Amino acid sequence: MSYHEPVLAKECIDALNIDPAGIYVDATFGGGGHSTLILNELSDNGRLLGFDQDADAMSNIPEKANFTFIHHNFRFLQRFLKLHGIRQVDGILADLGVSSHQLDEKERGFSHRFESQLDMRMNQQGEQTAATVLNSYDEKSLQQLFSQYGEVRNARTLARKITEARKNRPVQTVGDFLAVVEPLIRGQRHRYLAQVFQALRIEVNDEMGALKDFLCQSLEVLKPGGRLVIISYHSIEDRIVKKFLKTGNVEGKVNKDFYGNIERPFKLISRKAMLPTPEEIKRNPRSRSAKLRIGEKID
Repeated sequence: MSYHEPVLAKECIDALNIDPAGIYVDATFGGGGHSTLILNELSDNGRLLGFDQDADAMSNIPEKANFTFIHHNFRFLQRFLKLHGIRQVDGILADLGVSSHQLDEKERGFSHRFESQLDMRMNQQGEQTAATVLNSYDEKSLQQLFSQYGEVRNARTLARKITEARKNRPVQTVGDFLAVVEPLIRGQRHRYLAQVFQALRIEVNDEMGALKDFLCQSLEVLKPGGRLVIISYHSIEDRIVKKFLKTGNVEGKVNKDFYGNIERPFKLISRKAMLPTPEEIKRNPRSRSAKLRIGEKID
């Protein structure tokens, strides 16, 4: 499978502060780019577990005795670590969002660039597709998802046009959807379509729900001194990660001890998000909107 180079690769490996004999998790295995770099730092006594719900990722599994592939969503992190006899780990890496491979596989329906069925499932065993969302959600729900997940300015008009169009025939393909969307585009076409397709993808895969589940479990399974390293590409994702690293919960609720001292579960390794260099963005355009945040679990 064709996967692009891992984003912020050196920064991620440095951030994990790898113990050669430690146990690590690549929560978004994908093309295995980050996993390969982690494995290069591990001794035979170290161990890496890679999660990915996309069956296509299985073709990239490295033939390493100390690597374990888990074909499931990272929202089940704790369950599958226990299944493999692991209670705590030394570090966790997650590179959120859709992979370049998924975008480039036209049959998957992630991109507006190719004509295909409106699928967008990261887990191809899942029941809900993008077509299901477009043809079954009511107007208010469609407006909410395009506004919240895509920050689409004319989300209300878009939702109304979709519900009107499907009265005549279901919106099943990328072409069907573009026929509804194109007349509504204001400003840059590519940017608008990217926002709309992103919103649908996030809803189909419950990406925000999965992220929240994963983050809460990561705090449970990290050893004291262990590192949580997260790359996000969407402002909502980044806000959730930022709140979690500051407070230990996805709502960003500040907890205090008996004496009124703020309880902080993580030490922030970098107070601000780390960004890719102009050189990396030029070499790897996918990294353009990437933000890297790092937390070290406090003893």
